[in-house]
Parts: sequence; structure tokens; C-alpha cells
Amino acid sequence: MKSLFTRYIGAVVVISMMLGACQADNTEKEENDSQGQTSNETHEVNENIAIQGLADHYHTGDTIELSAELEEDSEYDHWHWYTLSPDQDPEDEESWEAVPDNGTDTYTGTAEENGVQIQAKLFDNDHNVVSQSSPVTITIDDHHGSDNDPVAQRIYEGFFYYDEVGERELSDFEGDWQSVYPYLLNGDLDEVMEVKAENDDEMTKEDYIEHYKSAYETDVERVIITDDSFTFYYDDGREESAKYESDGYEILERDSGNRQVRFVYKRQDDTEEMPTYMIFSDHNINTATAYHFHLYFGEDREALLAERSHFPTYYPSELDGDGLVRDMLAH
Repeated sequence: MKSLFTRYIGAVVVISMMLGACQADNTEKEENDSQGQTSNETHEVNENIAIQGLADHYHTGDTIELSAELEEDSEYDHWHWYTLSPDQDPEDEESWEAVPDNGTDTYTGTAEENGVQIQAKLFDNDHNVVSQSSPVTITIDDHHGSDNDPVAQRIYEGFFYYDEVGERELSDFEGDWQSVYPYLLNGDLDEVMEVKAENDDEMTKEDYIEHYKSAYETDVERVIITDDSFTFYYDDGREESAKYESDGYEILERDSGNRQVRFVYKRQDDTEEMPTYMIFSDHNINTATAYHFHLYFGEDREALLAERSHFPTYYPSELDGDGLVRDMLAH
């Protein structure tokens, strides 16, 4: 009996030790799991990087220059940039391609394909991602076509058929627009004038500046257009608005042999402070979104259609001097 009791007690001790060991293993496993979760949290990726320098749109062949800006200081400076083709899934990490030879917070590339996404990531010393930006999308819009669109290019150059011309709604010109005249006066457009002179054997850069001082001159610094109205903002602080609707278009024959279409809009209320006629030319000949335009405005429809030397020119108000230069050189 004593021997059986002793063996029973021994068995209980062994089982207790085994259960204790299992509990210890489970506790250790739970601690390790907890440490693993803590480690993952340590390397949790923060989206606290802002990408600066993205243009509203690019033209094919433009240089893209971006910079990554951290919202808070970091001890790390190991960067990588990634691009994603427009036909790829942004959720698929393997679809993103690392930009070679680029380990800084700046990116330089060429606009070649519309819809490409770009993302910046910051790594720690163990090459774990600690911060990243939201992807930005590159928009390419050549406005009037490129070498790959000969019809659009032909029309842009003023060679088109009468049956290609169509009516346009005022909504084609809807937006917030700024005059380029102040930028010419302060020298921001000197690069544009220099490029024009390089392609001209008769006129110098200074000649072009003087020519466009006359062509661009206007006291209407800003224009806001809706689908049925214009609002003028004058350089003396005045603001005037009126309702307008389409009054047709005119096809003008030029001495050079090409053509121009001007789209006419007539005031529909008695706001005499605003011009009776607004006439657009933006190189388009049918319904299309305007990206810049020449605006002829006044009381005499025929005189405005005959005007050749004075054409106040407007670009989106969001563009700064550099943006204007980039757009003008692309046309």
C-alpha cells in the first residue's frame, strides 16, 4: 500500500510539473506574441509625408520635379521613390517599381505616360519603412495634340475644314482666369520671349517683349466665367458681372493661308459696366475645354473680329510665373 501511495504521489508531482511547464510555455509564447505585436507597431508606417511640386498637368516630355516633405522631424534620411503604371493595381505592392539611383528626398523624371502614380518612402537603418506619402498621379495633357495626334496638331496650327467647326457653350471656358500681362511686365515671361527670339531671325527678345506689352495690355487682371456669366476684376479694385450667351462664331481667313475661329458671346442684361461682346480665340474649333484663351471684348462686334494686334490673354489663376512659362513654351 505504501509503495502504491508513493507511486501515486510521484505521478501527481510529474503531472503537475508537466502542466506547469505547459503553462510556462504558453505564457512565454503570449509574451513573445505581445513583443511581436509591439515590434510591428514600432515599424508601423505613417503617412506623414507630403509631396511638393506636383503640377496641375504636364505636357509630354516635361521634366517632373518633386520633393518629399516630412510633417515632423525624423532621425532617418534613407529615401526611395516608387512609380506605378496606370494599368497596375496600387494595392499590389509588387507592381510598384523602385526608381533606380535615387536615395534622396527629391525626385526627377520625365512626363511620358498619363496616369502614372509616384510615391515616396522613408526607411530606418534596418530598411523598414517608417513613413510614406500618399501616391500622387501625373496628369499629361498636351491640349492641342502632339506628334502622335496629327489631326489635333493640324487644327491647332490653323489648317482645318469648315465642317470640322462647331458651336461651343460658355462652359468650355468656365473657370478662374488671370491676365498674363502683369507677368510680362515683371519679367517672369522673359524666358518665353527669349525662346521666341531664338526661332526668329528678325526680332530680338526685347522686340518681342515690346510687341506683347501692346498685345497683352489690359486693366482686367482676373476673369471668372461660369456657364452663363462673366465677372471682371479690374486692377483698380472694381468688380463687375453680367450674363452672356452664345452669339455664334466666325471663321477668319489669315494672310498666311491658315484660319482662326472666334467664338462670340453677347451680354443678356442691362449691366452697361460690362462689355456687350466677349469673343474668344483658343485654337480650338469645336467644343473642348479651354486651357488658355485670348479675349476680345467691347461694343463693336465687327471691330473685335477684325482685331489682330491686341489680344489680352488669360491662363488659369492657379498658375504662378513658372507654371505660365512652362505652359507657354509647350504651345
